[in-house]
Amino acid sequence: MRAPPRRGGGLISPLTPQQIATLRQIDSPTVSNAIEAFGVRPRVEGFGGWDLRCAFPDLGSMVGYAVTCTADTTTETRCHDRGLLRLWEAVAAAPKPAVIVIKDIGPQRSRSCHMGEVMATTAKALGVIGCVSDGGLRDVTEVRALGGFHYFCPGFVVSHGNPFICDVNAPVVLEGLAVAPGDVLHGDVNGILVIPDSIIDRVAAQAEAVRHAEREVLDFVRRPGLTLEKLREFQERFKH
Repeated sequence: MRAPPRRGGGLISPLTPQQIATLRQIDSPTVSNAIEAFGVRPRVEGFGGWDLRCAFPDLGSMVGYAVTCTADTTTETRCHDRGLLRLWEAVAAAPKPAVIVIKDIGPQRSRSCHMGEVMATTAKALGVIGCVSDGGLRDVTEVRALGGFHYFCPGFVVSHGNPFICDVNAPVVLEGLAVAPGDVLHGDVNGILVIPDSIIDRVAAQAEAVRHAEREVLDFVRRPGLTLEKLREFQERFKH
């Protein structure tokens, strides 16, 4: 069954639990290769750079719906409403599982810190399975102990500074990855990407086709006696 088109951000009908479970069984590079086969976006778009590092690779693949916001923790003079309740309201209204995506807009991104134990515990209770940020996160040991809660970020910062949530449910760009509210994110130890809505129900099957093609190549190059000429002949056959 094909997923319905987007209407101003997010799927009209969320994926089924089985679809989510199936996508979680696939590694992110294979998902990326599968997406390429559909030609729905340029090959250099749709994925984040190396600063969006996976803190808990043992959790496997993360699949969830983006709840986006911008935030600043390194401006001392911010002292009005911190905006956190607006973020929780957006999380409550979002399809699940949700992933909080935090774009740092403060003056010192390398010293920013946007989530720790208390915020992650609250988020998990509201149906969130992870946080992706181009700023810092913290309380690594405690958040790991929550179980099943993913962290993607450049690194960790010891202090939460002066935290302030700015815009909520606005499109953001993190390390080259454009994320809109409701986008489906897929990430693992290799990095993170957005799965386009128009093909989301076909990615799993295409991923299996990718795996089959890669197995053919690997089986060939692992055979004893590989030569450049044999490789050239194989590649010519593979093209057709």
